[in-house]
Amino acid sequence: MEGVMMRNGDVYSLAVRCGDGSICARRFPWFSLTLRPWLQKPFVRGFPVLLETLINGIKALNKSVEIVAQGEEEEISARQLAGTLFLSLCMAIALFILLPHLLSMGMTVLGLGGDVDGLSFHVWDGLFKTGIFVGYIKAIACVPDIRRVFQYHGAEHKVIHAFEQGGNVDLYRARECSRLHPRCGTTFLLFVIAISIALHALLVPLLLQAYCPQTLVPRHALTVMFKLLLIVPISALAYELIRYAARLPQSLWATLLRAPGLALQRLSTSEPDDSQLDVALVALREALGTEDGLAVRTAPYTLG
Repeated sequence: MEGVMMRNGDVYSLAVRCGDGSICARRFPWFSLTLRPWLQKPFVRGFPVLLETLINGIKALNKSVEIVAQGEEEEISARQLAGTLFLSLCMAIALFILLPHLLSMGMTVLGLGGDVDGLSFHVWDGLFKTGIFVGYIKAIACVPDIRRVFQYHGAEHKVIHAFEQGGNVDLYRARECSRLHPRCGTTFLLFVIAISIALHALLVPLLLQAYCPQTLVPRHALTVMFKLLLIVPISALAYELIRYAARLPQSLWATLLRAPGLALQRLSTSEPDDSQLDVALVALREALGTEDGLAVRTAPYTLG
């Protein structure tokens, strides 16, 4: 809320524009679920990274509200954090697993698609899932507070681009950079959806060949539960794919792989103003720390 969060290793910074117009920044330890070496291995780390990002993101959101409210808000408790995370996951499951599945069942009833063990069911499921995702982003973009969040999102990307180019980073260099970045949570979610469509279409029919309840409700309940279990490998694959796409040198293949995510970022980011870029620059400087952060030139700010 009115701020930018940036991670650097085992810490993250939070810079927020306060009600009086000043910028306040803080550094916090990064809560990690991947401390054990085996959890850091490729194709394993994706799901725990997703969970820890949600946890740290909710914490940072709450802390930004505290700063903007100048201490009037109470700090979120561990129970409240767990409740918020649980509700967020329930909402995601309802919107992007249950609702598309129910709509696909509706297409079967209308005679426009096959049963759950056929390819057409999962094609409809994928189309509905993608439509709901894009529609959701467009809908929340109509909320004034979310529009400002999208502007800060764009500011974050611009500042990161300026930093990755090397040399000193300042407002003028950040202005000239793109607000679209290949390593972005929006792109990750798009990869999650794309991989889920492919795996559901491939694995659900195989499951139902091995074991298929004869009645409608148990058959669809089994399918939904299987989709929930697939969240773990899907997120793991999506995490590796986004890292792979970001590392690719500029080429036709890299452009094609990055294009859908960058196109979606045109909805989830907006062009920031200079005051928002100033906040992102402070977040970058504090994330880098005292020595490395000297290359980042910022507006005046205070440490809270």
